[in-house]
Amino acid sequence: MRFIWKFLLLTSVALPAFGAETGDEEKAFLSRTRQLTFEGARSGEGYYSEDGKALIFQSEREQGNPFYQIYILDLETGDSHRVSPGHGKTTCAFIRPNSDDVLFASSHLDVQARDKQQEELDFRASGKQRRYSWDYDETMDIFTSKRDGSGIKRLTTEQGYDAEGGYSPDGSQIVFCSLRHAYPEENLTPQERQKLKINPSYFGEIYIMNADGSNVRRLTNHPGYDGGPFFSADGKRVVWRRFNEKGDQAEVFSMKTDGSDVRQLTTFAAMSWAPYFHSSGEYVIFASNKLGFSNFELYIVDAAGTKEPVRVTHTDGFDGLPVFSPDGKQLCWTSTRTSNEKSQLFLSNWNHDHALKQLGLAEERSGEVWQAAKTVPAPEANPELTPAISEKDLRSHVDYLASDALEGRQTGSAGARLAAEYIAKQLKAAGLQPAGDNGTYFHRFEYNAGSTIVSEMTSASLSFPGHGGTTEEMNVELELKEDFQPLAFSANGEAEGEVVFGGYGLALPQEGNNVSDPFGGTDVKGKVVLVLRYTPEDVEPKRKAELNRYAGLYYKAKVAQMRGAKAILMVTGPNSPNAGKLISLSDDNSQAQIIAASITDEVANTMLIPLGKNLKTLQTALDTENPHAENGLLIPGMRVKIKTGLKRDRKSDVNVVAKLPAGRISQDVDNVVLGAHYDHLGFGREGSSRSNKEEIGQVHNGADDNASGVALILELAAQLAEEKAKNPRKFSRDTYFAFWSGEEMGLLGSSRFTEKPPIALNRTTAYLNFDMVGRLRDNKLHLQGIGSSTAWKGLIEKRNVVSGFDVSLQEDPYLPTDATAFYSQKVPVLAFFTGSHDDYHRPTDDAPTLNYEGLERITKLARLITRDLVQTDLKPEYVKVEKKKQASVSGLRVYLGTVPDYAAEVEGLKLSGVRAGGPADKAGLKGGDIVVEFAGITVRNIDDYMVAFNAVKVGKPAKVIVLRDGKKTELTVVPEGR
Repeated sequence: MRFIWKFLLLTSVALPAFGAETGDEEKAFLSRTRQLTFEGARSGEGYYSEDGKALIFQSEREQGNPFYQIYILDLETGDSHRVSPGHGKTTCAFIRPNSDDVLFASSHLDVQARDKQQEELDFRASGKQRRYSWDYDETMDIFTSKRDGSGIKRLTTEQGYDAEGGYSPDGSQIVFCSLRHAYPEENLTPQERQKLKINPSYFGEIYIMNADGSNVRRLTNHPGYDGGPFFSADGKRVVWRRFNEKGDQAEVFSMKTDGSDVRQLTTFAAMSWAPYFHSSGEYVIFASNKLGFSNFELYIVDAAGTKEPVRVTHTDGFDGLPVFSPDGKQLCWTSTRTSNEKSQLFLSNWNHDHALKQLGLAEERSGEVWQAAKTVPAPEANPELTPAISEKDLRSHVDYLASDALEGRQTGSAGARLAAEYIAKQLKAAGLQPAGDNGTYFHRFEYNAGSTIVSEMTSASLSFPGHGGTTEEMNVELELKEDFQPLAFSANGEAEGEVVFGGYGLALPQEGNNVSDPFGGTDVKGKVVLVLRYTPEDVEPKRKAELNRYAGLYYKAKVAQMRGAKAILMVTGPNSPNAGKLISLSDDNSQAQIIAASITDEVANTMLIPLGKNLKTLQTALDTENPHAENGLLIPGMRVKIKTGLKRDRKSDVNVVAKLPAGRISQDVDNVVLGAHYDHLGFGREGSSRSNKEEIGQVHNGADDNASGVALILELAAQLAEEKAKNPRKFSRDTYFAFWSGEEMGLLGSSRFTEKPPIALNRTTAYLNFDMVGRLRDNKLHLQGIGSSTAWKGLIEKRNVVSGFDVSLQEDPYLPTDATAFYSQKVPVLAFFTGSHDDYHRPTDDAPTLNYEGLERITKLARLITRDLVQTDLKPEYVKVEKKKQASVSGLRVYLGTVPDYAAEVEGLKLSGVRAGGPADKAGLKGGDIVVEFAGITVRNIDDYMVAFNAVKVGKPAKVIVLRDGKKTELTVVPEGR
């Protein structure tokens, strides 16, 4: 933020007066340094006109106003005059190139502006002091005026702080910072509202708009403050500073003006901010307190961010907000190197050649690159869309939603938010009513989004005997993120113990109800287990497929926990993919009861030294499943001490919901819901993507899955809205159009919606789902969930006479899509599906691969069926589907008939339902039960449940303990074969 300097100026320690020796290093960059402004309590933040003849800046020099106002200084005559209104708070001014206009941010329209001025004057007169804090005034907006202060115009009117604006070199665009998306507060989660109260800057993001205030687009979407943006001299890039989520560090970033090609220029792990491009475009100057909290100095860094920054100033105290003159020959900045230690503007001649030389000598950049949220351009509605269902409109929707700009629409991402905004705009344009939270189209829900490491709570070390059998003990401290790091599901805590090498750590089912010992028969109780990741590398593909089921990270950790181990360390062996690398901190939502961490192969080999073994030899012997391979080896004298601290991340996202109300006025109106999920896999969620080696890390655009379903419902909404406008009395039921997020992570959005429905779900006549409807082949259309109501077959028969599809009817209503969330609430469901394909969950699922003529036909069939549901008295009767009997094919594959509620935030596994006639149903389990123990295994989440599931045997009774209405109930279930 540009405003952080005000805090630093008021909290800095005593500084040397200007004139103290600054050193040859500074003089090599700066010559003829002089103080430019003297008047007023303090001044700063000056920016040049395009011809370099004037400087616009802010200063506290108005009688009766303790806040900054904006002034222009003529650099040829020395004359200055005020531009801003004179009351309220103002800041962040800029002169529009090739124009008589200027811009600045101001709160002068605040009805309490003068009262706030007096309050501040009274406080200062009292002699009291406080820590400075910029208040991100909600009434702060961006204004323009002429250079003489006349003709003031307001450009921004949104609720929330708008400021920190700067013009593009051609004067056509303004880039600025805004907190507008934090309002209205009612749309925020309780946690977000508290954050807004304590630290509103957290919600700061970069926006861009036309010079007249039109066509506002959002460029960033990142937790933590993004602000202080400026254009490069050629107008092609924007440079700004980005704070981390905690707010204690900031780094310098740049991007293209559409929000793409984000580059992190610094890895200083300090407060680095106020960046500004040199006119050559070759480097950026910025301020940082790398050398001490209040000791801000100026630095330069190459525009690509490949080198370590080079220090420019060498004077204690504050030097910040640097700006180059248009010709690049002067530097103006704000400094407290004054006689009274108050900030004023300073000016120096700039040595460009020396800057280039020093940058050329700089070392390659090191430090941690932030995993920053991707930035993408804001959506613009297509003005050529029509209410009629058309192939052209469907293609337009898919082209936008499945574009690279939306970066795969992963739940909680910037791309998903833009998709939601796009959908809402289309619904509004069609005339549909908002049906989300607080009069908006957005229905917000929270979810677990993985874990972050708390560094100060995380450490690891090894201790082992010295060389040659001496009694000397060797101690090795491991470096976090270099040598080890916790796994996402690790328990928090501390463990210490002897180490057992446990091979691949695979617990495999054996004859009867037995399970193989994964650690070679060695007792690991109270010990730390070291295991290899994955499965043996040299077995046949069929065998590898069998082993993969038991090779999950969480599963191995659970096995070690059940056998009493204190901790488990996992290493990727030299024969495996990603050899030696640490396992990434994925978005796994599970939480184990054992400390679990990843280590490098180098650390693993160090641990094996007392055995006289190495990882390569041990893994190679195990890779063929050689029964004589060494496993379960207690490493003599080796001890590990490990402490882990993980913060479970909570995030929120939104469903988009709109309503087409019934045309017939009635007190109790039934409704029909049409739904499709709009989220996808981003750049390929681990465990979900089917990318091959060449495709890893590419954008998964999800054209069929599920931009196709979203496009279908958008077209259907526009068509039905137009029909209702012409003849409203035909519509006897409300129609809801719902667009879900979190489907790919486990039906999160739709489950949240049905768990605490914002609509009368008990009056929902039917739910129609559209997921992957864009790949019609051989005229084959799959209609699923037919068994949920006896009405579906007759209705489909009637309407398909006209539509002419080769229809495949599938009875099962328990589907791996959002229909399940509704069926579990006793709503009849009908799901449209054109079948899977090889592009499923791969980056190749792109817009050109869809059959748009087929998608148009499916949309028109859906329109006919929807009209039957909302314009007639037809009310499909809900049917609880009985499970079809299946032969038992293996003692290893069992069937229970439970339907987990993936979105429930409970300790245990909550069931959203059970299949009629299945083992769970026969045992007395019900929807709403929370399984806390199964087959003697404590169940805290879905992963614990699956561990227990794999341990039970067909036909052998197993005890299940559930929480029902807060009380424990013990039941017995007899698993059946699939």
